[in-house]
Amino acid sequence: MYDGDVVVIGGGYAGVRLARRLDGTARVTLVDRKEVFFHRVASLRAGVRPEWTHTPFIPYDRLLAHGRVVAGKAVRVDTARRQVVLATGERLPYDVAVIATGADYPEPARFTGTTTEEAAKSFAEHQRDVAAADHVLVVGGGPGGVELVAEIRLARPGARVTLAHSGPALLDSTGSDRPGRKALAWLESHDVQVRLESFMSPGTDFGTYRDARGTVIEADLSFWATGTTPNTLWLRLAGHGDWLDATGHVKVDRTLRVDGRTDVFAVGDVNDVSELKVTPAALAQADLAAHNIRAFLRSSGRHRKEPRLYRPTRRTPLIVPFGPADGLTVLPVPGGDSAILGSRTTTLAKARTLLTPYMRRQLGYTAA
Repeated sequence: MYDGDVVVIGGGYAGVRLARRLDGTARVTLVDRKEVFFHRVASLRAGVRPEWTHTPFIPYDRLLAHGRVVAGKAVRVDTARRQVVLATGERLPYDVAVIATGADYPEPARFTGTTTEEAAKSFAEHQRDVAAADHVLVVGGGPGGVELVAEIRLARPGARVTLAHSGPALLDSTGSDRPGRKALAWLESHDVQVRLESFMSPGTDFGTYRDARGTVIEADLSFWATGTTPNTLWLRLAGHGDWLDATGHVKVDRTLRVDGRTDVFAVGDVNDVSELKVTPAALAQADLAAHNIRAFLRSSGRHRKEPRLYRPTRRTPLIVPFGPADGLTVLPVPGGDSAILGSRTTTLAKARTLLTPYMRRQLGYTAA
């Protein structure tokens, strides 16, 4: 017996975790514009290495034992009728709707199109561009930028590679200068030119880039790893702009409900919870939201549960691979500075497989 209808909009990390958690207790419908799950963690390597082209794509067909996955685009949450409206005109009734549409990442960490073939073609184009470039410029010295530069350097040891970062240190979001120093040492030892305090913008001529001092850099290829944009434009266009904050994130309370709504939740990168937008945080939010949705659906009777409050993760472990066999892991230490672990821990935890076996198991497949 199911407690109600739950429509999860978005099939990223938070969406699939939440849908799977609720599959046995509610009638779950997962809506996503993509035909497969996109394992974004593996996308930077897939944009450089041909043998990784198809690794980020995991089918949804084993995710839910009882619910269903609908390939489509949500365009509106009709709160009056309690229906999620798709671009096709189909309406999905809900007792609880969950917004889990995530954020849009810059190339190559992006699923282009809606099919595996379209996305794989985009990755193949990036691979060819990297293989042909004499000089590759990456803008952004956060975890994604550092990881991408390392992948490019190892794939193209003879090319010129430059990393430009607007801040004074790499990996400055960690709150410690030690990870940035270690990343800088690795990059410079692998002949990557690192330009700190260098805010870049496209130049006036094709293939040129200019920093804030007016210095012009010429490069055959550039990637911009300078942040993400929440996928919430569809909510604004549907008249739900009051659900969003100034940055476009969905405003939620401490139970992860959309402010002012008892039957609409938002989880993962799309909401305004103040914490690093990393996969472990998205999964933790999904787990808590699943509990609170069950509590809402069972709001009466002897099985009633009380909702829980989400506590943002202030010090999140961060793993930054430098290719498949090196990197660093930033491990928060209570009451002190973070511990920085090296290549062995990083390789075992993430660098070699990029968590692909783990995500395959999450979607009902074997690790291989």
